[in-house]
Amino acid sequence: MAIITPDLIGVLSTTYSTLFQQAIGATPTNWAQIATLIPSSTASNTYGWLGQFPKMREWIGARQAKDMEAKAYTIVNKTFEDTVEVKRTDIEDDNLGIYAPMLQELARAVKTLPDELVFALLAAGHTTLCYDDKMFFADDHPVYPNVDGTGTAMGVSNTTTGNQPAWYLLDTSRSLKPIIFQERTQPELTVITDANNSTVFNQDVYPYGARYRCNAGFGFWQMAHKSKAALDTDGFDAAFAAMQSIHGNGGRPLGITPTTLVVPPSLRAAANKVVKSQLIDGGDSNPNYNAVEVIVSPWLA
Repeated sequence: MAIITPDLIGVLSTTYSTLFQQAIGATPTNWAQIATLIPSSTASNTYGWLGQFPKMREWIGARQAKDMEAKAYTIVNKTFEDTVEVKRTDIEDDNLGIYAPMLQELARAVKTLPDELVFALLAAGHTTLCYDDKMFFADDHPVYPNVDGTGTAMGVSNTTTGNQPAWYLLDTSRSLKPIIFQERTQPELTVITDANNSTVFNQDVYPYGARYRCNAGFGFWQMAHKSKAALDTDGFDAAFAAMQSIHGNGGRPLGITPTTLVVPPSLRAAANKVVKSQLIDGGDSNPNYNAVEVIVSPWLA
């Protein structure tokens, strides 16, 4: 039986912290492929510039305001936690191996939290507002006839209706991707090692707690299209063309080019058939071969 001393608890804490950090580094994620990381230094960030889609013009006369009306869009940071409790009796009985996988799973949960937030937000885009006070995926995003954002707006859609599982076509080639991942703090692991602490004293456990402050929000709706049509060549071509046809205020093209196809696990095979098969229809060349990257996310299921 091990005798519990401050030195033993310190060594144990170092060992588990090392396992935690190693597991953090070894866990793959996909969120950075569709979301831009924005550091945060306060409780929330306000993105007043989201209404401005930059575009160069010949400078004749005075400068002109950007072609989209600025809107205040705020992402409030949230605090997330998860905790593993190491029983004091297990330390006494040298029964510590059972906790290594738990600490590694704790690290995996922390590392994949951005995936969960980002892809779950994408899936909720039809019920969640973006900067123009419309749902991120909507049929009536306002686009104005004049470059300065005046006149009677027409409604522009970034969604295709249907009765099939939803899939998403995104332009992730720009500095600001369709989703924003806002990070207030880095993931951290904290352990209570003081035997006189009330938690240790009253519950006979040493807690290892992970903490992460962050949140996800929307960028430009113009860079994303949601489709519930069948994911086949026709459906893909229609969504691709719709994104490339989007114009800004004043009727100018925005130059959107889809780069990423995001699907739930149920559409993995269909996505690969549409854009990863070199041959289709019994031997014809596939015009959409490698046109976009494919991301399969369990958070869309």
